[in-house]
Amino acid sequence: MAENAADTAAPQSTDRLWTIPNALSILRLFGVPLFLWLLLGPHADAWALVVLAVSGFTDWADGVLARKLNQMSALGALLDPLADRLYILATLVGLVLRHIIPLWLAIVIVGRDVVLAVALPLLRRAGYGPPAVHYLGKAATFCLLYAFPLLLIGAYHGTVADIARPIAWAFTLWGTALYLWSGVVYLRQTAGLLRDPVHP
Repeated sequence: MAENAADTAAPQSTDRLWTIPNALSILRLFGVPLFLWLLLGPHADAWALVVLAVSGFTDWADGVLARKLNQMSALGALLDPLADRLYILATLVGLVLRHIIPLWLAIVIVGRDVVLAVALPLLRRAGYGPPAVHYLGKAATFCLLYAFPLLLIGAYHGTVADIARPIAWAFTLWGTALYLWSGVVYLRQTAGLLRDPVHP
């Protein structure tokens, strides 16, 4: 039973620290405060969108390089989703303070991550790492990271903004729904693992 439960946990990786994918993930992390400053300080939205685009490219590149170069690592498995969560959080903060999205929407999205974060110490105490990333979580993150720049563009006036606005909200609603759904899936995985701990 323990072996079957462990299969739903994240796969084991190596302990290598200095790899090209990890360097790209760290670069993404450095971009988070820069992105938020551009959004809230000088309101340099075009440059903020450039930072988001670079982040999206490096997110794709580090996964591809990790597989092609056989440079999967435990650190990389932590840094990649951490960077995604921080970009989501930073963008939500910026969009709320710019009055582009309502506060309740940000609370719903962040609340899902808070609930899952509370479950992680319980998993570690039971002898497991974080649950494996589910395709619903990937789809939700994809939708939200596409929605945010479109929401920013839609906050302006003109034809491009009018086209971007409904597409942005479609991505936002689908992304939020999938984000919550994936949260339920992760909680069910966690509950299954906790019922059969490695360290009773």
